Amino acid sequence: MSASEKHDVFQAIADPTRRKVLQLLAEGDLPISEITSHFSMSRTAIAKHLHILSEAELVSGRKVGREKRFRLQPEPLAELKQWLSFYDQFWDNKLSILKHVIENSGENGLKVIEKEKDTNEPS
Repeated sequence: MSASEKHDVFQAIADPTRRKVLQLLAEGDLPISEITSHFSMSRTAIAKHLHILSEAELVSGRKVGREKRFRLQPEPLAELKQWLSFYDQFWDNKLSILKHVIENSGENGLKVIEKEKDTNEPS
């Protein structure tokens, strides 16, 4: 990736460490030393993750005295939410089917499951 290309939200949240950083910052502004204390990696590695999150405009940093404090900027996550909302229809469809099966199975549904279980058990 060239210096002129920035990371987007999808690239930024692809890494589990960066997702954890976002969770930490959701609780409030933190200095890099506090963020680093939650991971078994160097301050330099966390700084690189914060840089990627900053490029995606998911976090911002500001100087407070001698330290830099980082803050969550959740607005870019709206793009992610919008993209994921398309796939809700598939999840909702599965839940509707499950609800239908449960409501219409009654005792017959349970007997079928029990019968299958009995036939699969060794004699």
